[in-house]
Amino acid sequence: MAVLTESDVRTALSKVIDPEIHKPITDLGMVKSVTIGDGGAVEVGIYLTTAGCPMKGEISESVKKAVADVPGVGIINVELDVMNDEQRTELRRSLRGDSAEPLIPFAQPGSLTRVYAVASGKGGVGKSSVTVNLAASLAARGLSVGVLDADIYGHSVPRMFGNDAKPTQVEKMIMPPQAYGVKFISIAQFTQGNTPVVWRGPMLHRALQQFLADVFWGDLDVLLLDLPPGTGDIAISVAQLVPSAEILVVTTPQQAAAEVAERAGAIALQTRQRIAGVVENMSWLELPDGTRMDIFGSGGGQDVSERLTKAVGATVPLLGQIPLDTAVREGGDNGIPIVLGHPETPAAKALEVVAAKLAVRERGLVGMSLSIDTTRR
Repeated sequence: MAVLTESDVRTALSKVIDPEIHKPITDLGMVKSVTIGDGGAVEVGIYLTTAGCPMKGEISESVKKAVADVPGVGIINVELDVMNDEQRTELRRSLRGDSAEPLIPFAQPGSLTRVYAVASGKGGVGKSSVTVNLAASLAARGLSVGVLDADIYGHSVPRMFGNDAKPTQVEKMIMPPQAYGVKFISIAQFTQGNTPVVWRGPMLHRALQQFLADVFWGDLDVLLLDLPPGTGDIAISVAQLVPSAEILVVTTPQQAAAEVAERAGAIALQTRQRIAGVVENMSWLELPDGTRMDIFGSGGGQDVSERLTKAVGATVPLLGQIPLDTAVREGGDNGIPIVLGHPETPAAKALEVVAAKLAVRERGLVGMSLSIDTTRR
């Protein structure tokens, strides 16, 4: 019978992935000690990033499960400790480098993350519902997805994800919570109750900058920014901070709403951003007899698509039309996106169509060096 060794246990621990950082705990310096006693008893010391780490129970159980799979292991005991300041600094350096000022990873030349700024000309068109459902659908397809709730005044993403967890902070680095496999951050996680945020433009810009730079997003395939209505401070800040962000316009079929939505998309003419497409929400109500009632009129999404195509000189597709469904509203209130809670409904299927079109797009290569020497010899 093979003798149980510390190396065997550490090899098993290398399979334990930190639920916030998504890297092996052995690579993060989280394994404090491994002690093997009589009868195969194993005691493992684990460093947590902070004393109030919300994932400590999950980490402890994952450690026990991994060690239990090692042949010859008997009783398992996990002792939790907390990193000191030096260890947290080293962790931050290993993840973010040693830059004095945090950088926005999505604005760097080597970034492959597709960034979509979900915009609307006016409120009440279901922009946040579209954002949350697209994020959940993309994550369910196996993509690494993040959502930044950039609607500082009208934040709603935590509610729609059904998760009010607070972020964990390691020095100046913020670990975002997750819901349905989606990392998300919102000003709601930093305020008490339903306290309103009363800020002017410079504060809004700084908040957005911190969410982009200080949050450890990891290697994302897609980042969705839920923008406030209109073409104000946040829309301008997004263009400045993440120039490669593409605009995803949400409208309703109503002509009055479509005209306002067109303005939100036309900001691309001034910011030089690309428009990914248009999503028409609340397109119609499907009645029990199979007929459709156009409660908000019809044609708004197609009109916005055609007018923006003409304005920017490039194709701006109508990515999808989402029918009215009370399940969308119920999912938002209950924190269960309709694409997960009721995937069989027409609204969920329509949202899946939009997500599928975004999912098949290749990760960006804009600004990346191809290492080609163009010098003639």
